[in-house]
Amino acid sequence: MFASPPDRPTTQPQEAVSLQPHALLYATSAGLGGSGLDSTSLEGVLASWRKGFLKKALCYPNRQKEIASGHIRSLQYHPVRLLSALGSRDYYAAKKQTLDKLAARELERGGYDFFHGWSGECFRSLVEAKMRGIPSVMDVPTWHRNKGVAKPNETKKEREARLADRGWKDWRKHLHVTRQQQLAEYDLATLLFMPSQRSKETFLAAGIPESKLHYVGRGVDVGRYQVAEQPPEIFRVIFVGALIKRKGVHLLLEAWKKLNLPNAELLLVGSVHKEIKPALQEFSTPSVKLLGFTKNVSEELRRSSVFAFPTECEGFAKATLEAAACGLPLIATRESGDAIIGGNTGIMIPPNDADALAVAMEYAHTHRETFQSMGRNARRLVEQKFTWDDYRERVLAGYAKAMQLMK
Repeated sequence: MFASPPDRPTTQPQEAVSLQPHALLYATSAGLGGSGLDSTSLEGVLASWRKGFLKKALCYPNRQKEIASGHIRSLQYHPVRLLSALGSRDYYAAKKQTLDKLAARELERGGYDFFHGWSGECFRSLVEAKMRGIPSVMDVPTWHRNKGVAKPNETKKEREARLADRGWKDWRKHLHVTRQQQLAEYDLATLLFMPSQRSKETFLAAGIPESKLHYVGRGVDVGRYQVAEQPPEIFRVIFVGALIKRKGVHLLLEAWKKLNLPNAELLLVGSVHKEIKPALQEFSTPSVKLLGFTKNVSEELRRSSVFAFPTECEGFAKATLEAAACGLPLIATRESGDAIIGGNTGIMIPPNDADALAVAMEYAHTHRETFQSMGRNARRLVEQKFTWDDYRERVLAGYAKAMQLMK
C-alpha cells in the first residue's frame, strides 16, 4: 500500500528555535543553484542561511546571489578540475574525495557545532564530526547502497578485487568510495535524510532503525511551473530525463509502438544515451518526438497531456514534481518518488512492465476528463507538501531531531 508523504512538521518552529545549531557546515559536490541536486543543495543551504546559523557551505559552482560570499567556498576552480581528462566517472569521484577532505579539515579547525553532508562524499567528515561530538545529518540522494538486498559486508567479488590491488598502479580505483565506506557513513551520521518513502523502505530492509531516518522529500518552484490554461487538442505523453534503461525509456517506446494511438505524440525530453539507441531504432515511429535537452521544460510540460516515468530506481525524480506542478497526471512507478498516488494523481505501474505501461496510457487516452482531474490533484499535492518552503521546513526539523538524538 502506498504510504503518502508526511505532512508539514507542525511542531517545528518552537522545537527548531530551541534546538537549532549555531554554526553549521554544509558540504556538497553539487553546485548551489541550477537543476537537479544543484537546486536541492541550494534550498538545503538556504534553510540554515535564512535562520542565521550557516557558517560555511562548501560546493562546486556557486550560481546563487542570496547567500553572502563570505559564507561560501566554491571549489569550481580547485586544481581537482585538472583531472577532468580522466573521464566523468573518475573525475566526479575525485571531486567528491576532494570535497570530503576539505570539509573534514574545516571541522578539524573547530568553530562548528553541526555538519550536513551527502552520501558517498562525507566519510572523513563524518568521522571528524563523530570524534568532536558534533551532530550530523547525511542526505541520501537515492536508495540504500544495497538496494534492499541482503549482502555480506564484503562480497566475494569485492574481496577478490581487494586482494588483487596493485597499489599505485590501480590509483584510479582508489578515487572511488567503496561500498564499505558508504555503509560506514550510514552508521557515522546522527540522522539520515530520506528523499522518498521508497528510499526509506530500502534502509529499513537493511536493518537501519526508523528512528535514524528522517523524511525530507524534495521540492519544486510552483511559481515557475504553472498549469496550462487549456489542455492540448492532441494527446501527448511526455517523458523528461536522461534517456536510459534504468528510467524505463525502452519500455515506454515498446509500449507506445504497440498501442499506435491515433492523434497522439510521445515527447522524449533529455539526452540520448548510447544504451537506448537500439530501442529507438526498433520502436521509434513518426509520433515519437526526440526533443533533446531543453532549458524550457515547463513549456513542453504545459503542452502535454500525461507525464510518464516508468523508472526502476530513483531517489525522488524532480521531473515528476515539475510535471505535477504543471497539472499533469502521472503514469509512474512508485520507485519514481512520492508524487504518484495511484488513483489520485495518476496511475501507479510496476517497474519493468511494458504491458502495464501500455494499459495505463491507453486508459489515459480514452478517459481524458478523469485524467485531467488527476492532474488537478497532482498540482494540489505539490502545493500542499512539495514546495521548497515545505522542503526547508523538513530540513530544519531534521536538524532539531539530530540535536535531540545527541542529547
